[in-house]
Amino acid sequence: MTFAHPYYLLLLLLLLPMLAWYIFRQRNTQASLRLSSSEGFRKAPKTIKIYLRHLPFLLRTVAIAALIVALARPQTTSNWNTTTTEGIDIVMTLDISTSMLAQDLKPDRIEAAKTVAASFISGRTTDNIGLVLFAGESFTQCPLTTDHAVLLNLLKDVRCGMIEDGTAIGHGLATAVSRLKDSQAKSKVIILLTDGTNNRGEIAPVTAAEIAKAYNIRVYTIGVGTQGMAPYPFPSPMGGTVIGQMPVEIDEAVLTKIAQQTGGLYFRATNTAALKNIYEEIDQLEKTKMSIQEYSKKYESFWLFALMGLACFLGELLTRYTLLRSVP
Repeated sequence: MTFAHPYYLLLLLLLLPMLAWYIFRQRNTQASLRLSSSEGFRKAPKTIKIYLRHLPFLLRTVAIAALIVALARPQTTSNWNTTTTEGIDIVMTLDISTSMLAQDLKPDRIEAAKTVAASFISGRTTDNIGLVLFAGESFTQCPLTTDHAVLLNLLKDVRCGMIEDGTAIGHGLATAVSRLKDSQAKSKVIILLTDGTNNRGEIAPVTAAEIAKAYNIRVYTIGVGTQGMAPYPFPSPMGGTVIGQMPVEIDEAVLTKIAQQTGGLYFRATNTAALKNIYEEIDQLEKTKMSIQEYSKKYESFWLFALMGLACFLGELLTRYTLLRSVP
């Protein structure tokens, strides 16, 4: 047992003068009625009151001692346990251009990407994870955080059309790198998901990859889309939408080069199941153990002594004014 405020235990020394005063008072107590001889009372039976006459003082002493111990906040500790922290900072970089509304993944690319990403985030409980979105430009939807509830809520609000349309892969990657460049984590990772080719922005994807490599950031790239043509909801002249076909154009050569240049891997997701498997594979690849820490949990025990003190005070009052009540 340990104490949060052990210096309060010095108050227990106050019990010594209290005990000395009680003994002194008992020795100097004189009867109010004097008799010439007590011979006639020698064989009188001793009642229980005689044996319990010191009980109120004993209860008061225990009560004060218990309350002092409670003030010192006694704490008990559990056994030491060993835990492992992963020490990984991850920025998920998601393409939200309008082409992500294609329905070759169900219900569409953007919703499938959000669902699988949410499952990935939920499984990485010890990691700092951030979210960067890009289309014709890029921005940070959520900085690195271990508060995954907040991150998941922000991910839920992601939709196509939030920013100017287009596919600025280089800008998206550069924004993610800026979020990780000052990280002290042992492993820094970017997961970049897109369904197109770079057609906007002043930063070339390969240039952004070189910057990532300079900061020891590993980039996993994912190309989303089926082979050939994909169903897409085009606006109808009559209002609403009509499902047509659009070509799938993914710059796999650039995405592969980005991954290879930074020590990552490139994946192609042609359906929702494949995308889920890709995230599961990345989850297994990024299991860097940073350190092993030992810790113990502390439990407050002061309330036990507080209850004991209260019970003793009540016991003193009960005995002093009932069983051992004295009449002046």
